Amino acid sequence: QVQLVESGGGLVQAGGSLRLSCAASGIIFSPNSMGWYRQAPGKQRELVATIARDGITNYADSVKGRFTISRDNAKNTVYLEMNSLKPEDTAVYYCKAVQFGLGRSDYWGQGTQVTVSS
Repeated sequence: QVQLVESGGGLVQAGGSLRLSCAASGIIFSPNSMGWYRQAPGKQRELVATIARDGITNYADSVKGRFTISRDNAKNTVYLEMNSLKPEDTAVYYCKAVQFGLGRSDYWGQGTQVTVSS
């Protein structure tokens, strides 16, 4: 059974930094894509950043230049380095892994809370 476990969330002041980690277990092959999404209260879940197995990245405009996504394929782990945090970054952050085999399988973590105080 595939499981994604996030860690690293917490409370930080505006301008501060946090690093999120997400480790995938129960996966035989490194996921084709891993990424981070977030959901603020009363809002829809939105993409933050994704990274393909070959390292190609994609970022939401709102986090470009502040957040950096990276992954360790040997550990099936994805990271999100968040700098210059703003109160509007406050949300539950979810890790996602996409695996292509016989078909497409999407896996989600349970989420980790990030709160940025002003």
